[in-house]
Amino acid sequence: MTAQRINDAHRHLGVLPAFPFYGGPPANPDILARGTVAELIADLDAEGTERALVLPNYGVPQADVSFSFNELVLEAAAADDRIRCGLWVSPRPQDAELTAAALALATESGVVALKTSFLLGGRPDDPDCEPQIDQIFQKARTLGLVVHIHTSAGAASDVDQIGLLVDKYGDDVKIHLVHMGGGVSGHIKLINQRFFDWIEAGKQVYTDTSWAVGFAPRWLASEIEKRGIGQDRVLFASDEPWGDYAGELARMRAATGDGQLGNMMLRDNYATLYDKA
Repeated sequence: MTAQRINDAHRHLGVLPAFPFYGGPPANPDILARGTVAELIADLDAEGTERALVLPNYGVPQADVSFSFNELVLEAAAADDRIRCGLWVSPRPQDAELTAAALALATESGVVALKTSFLLGGRPDDPDCEPQIDQIFQKARTLGLVVHIHTSAGAASDVDQIGLLVDKYGDDVKIHLVHMGGGVSGHIKLINQRFFDWIEAGKQVYTDTSWAVGFAPRWLASEIEKRGIGQDRVLFASDEPWGDYAGELARMRAATGDGQLGNMMLRDNYATLYDKA
């Protein structure tokens, strides 16, 4: 019996500077962060990962750092046909020039996504962010790219806020909600109602199970089987180096088993969404 092929729909590349998170001393919590394409490829080889979407690393409030990794992920996509990339873009008005420069790279070979987050500032409902958000989604619409958005419980990344973007843009732009809500409240909001309501309403919404709290992947799998929709909208993602590849894989396999649903989430849905030139 051959090993199951795995496609990773969300991992990061680039080494961030140490930062004094939460008032502590400067630290690099993402200890497995990779700064070269060769290191990334070695990880894919060691894991047996067949395909991967690679995104700039982020998490420190220095916008230019994550923007600088756009060139690195483009290099990765050019170096190995297993790799596709997403470009870092920002909703913040103070990053408008950097975002415009990043969007100018969106026609480069291997680009399949635009990655954004409100962790470092801005809000989906902030009028000052609206021009940048519109530019990001317009570029994605024009080029057929996926908009990859961080979710976490509370504040500007909460499902209540990010859902505004799904409602506004999800009819004609594919939107990947990273971390399935990013916490207990987000999981419950999505799985109990919103994820399936959006699908039934024709929204092009996707998610992954990285960072998911223990109960959530198996509940999501159960709801998919019960409702008969959503099996083509969930992807495996490691979120390395912030996530844990082995742990994320074990959790998804436990939730979905080794049948068709597991195969779709671990492999096929990635191929449909991201595996393009």
